[in-house]
Amino acid sequence: MSDKDGSLLMEVILDYTGSLKSLETSAHLRHTRILRDFAVYVIHKGVSWDEMFTYKTIEDFQTYCGYKGVSSALMGLSDYLFSRGKIDQPFQLSKPRPPLPDVYEEYRLYHAQSLESSPGLIRRIRRVLGPFHEYLEKNGILLSKLKIEHCDAFMATFKVSDYSRRLYRCCLRGFLKYLYREKGILKRDLAPLLVGPPQFAQRRLPKFLRPKQVKKLFASLKLSTHTQIRTYAMVHLASSLGLRPAEISKITLDDISFQQGELTLRERKGGELITLPLPENTIKAIALYVSKGRPQSPSRRLFLIHHFPYRPVGSNNVVGSIREAMKQAGLPSSAYWLRHTYAQNLLVMGRSIYEVKEMLGHQNIQSTHRYLHIDAKLMRKVLFNEEL
Repeated sequence: MSDKDGSLLMEVILDYTGSLKSLETSAHLRHTRILRDFAVYVIHKGVSWDEMFTYKTIEDFQTYCGYKGVSSALMGLSDYLFSRGKIDQPFQLSKPRPPLPDVYEEYRLYHAQSLESSPGLIRRIRRVLGPFHEYLEKNGILLSKLKIEHCDAFMATFKVSDYSRRLYRCCLRGFLKYLYREKGILKRDLAPLLVGPPQFAQRRLPKFLRPKQVKKLFASLKLSTHTQIRTYAMVHLASSLGLRPAEISKITLDDISFQQGELTLRERKGGELITLPLPENTIKAIALYVSKGRPQSPSRRLFLIHHFPYRPVGSNNVVGSIREAMKQAGLPSSAYWLRHTYAQNLLVMGRSIYEVKEMLGHQNIQSTHRYLHIDAKLMRKVLFNEEL
């Protein structure tokens, strides 16, 4: 390690722990001790900056010091550095997976570079191809000798939902097509043969809340704790703007204009930036959380996990919080019901399906069709001018 790397590490750790000096909790003091001992450890071992935050270095330091919470402390530092623009991406502290044989890695590279597939799809492909390689090795099956019976038997080993099984089957189908068309390893294209059982009546009407249920939900929300205030703001955003849980989790303090009553979504599905008007009640809910519920943190994300080191919430935290609020209200529903309700309300208000598509942030009009449900009340009003 160079003296420059050591000085830089000590500087960022002092900046980070200094920014939290008002939080004199036992967890904060423990994290400060861990980070300072970590700096001494890597300087003594001569670890370079590029290798400093790898899984191996963290694992070695954990073994050396015996502290609990090493990963948590370093992830807090990671979020701080990322929010300040000092690193390009947060630290990757998860255990690295062993590389697959060349043809599997070449296929993933083909998806990333030639097809420009999303990181999520590439990770899903890895989740399928890893077990597929292990299955073939375990049973002594060469890729060049692969048969459709082997693929069917492998797919039967996945204990997942029918929806996930369809996604995994699609990933494997793409790999089989690649082996036949691009690599010439297979003498026959097995992709069209890899099909699931026939499924009928798969399209289900989207589920949404009726006006009385929406009132019941908001009437049941409590504001006694910081977590309840956070949930209150999340429910408002999901209900009044139809935001996805992932979109709610990525909102930053810089995205909100309280003066103009607007919210800018910078990380919406599809990548298009959009500015949405914030209803007054939603603005008040957000302001209440920022002033009364949100813990002090260097992170610019709006919603945080309410235990030290106060990291940003993920989409699963949003889903869980809203689901728990639904449960407390006695409503057997989920977070996405509020998004469906928002779409349904737009339709009832007379908005066209194209307007609903834009408000929901859909790329494909067919996605919007699945969200909308013409109920009996609206249909009778349109066709017969009747009020039920």
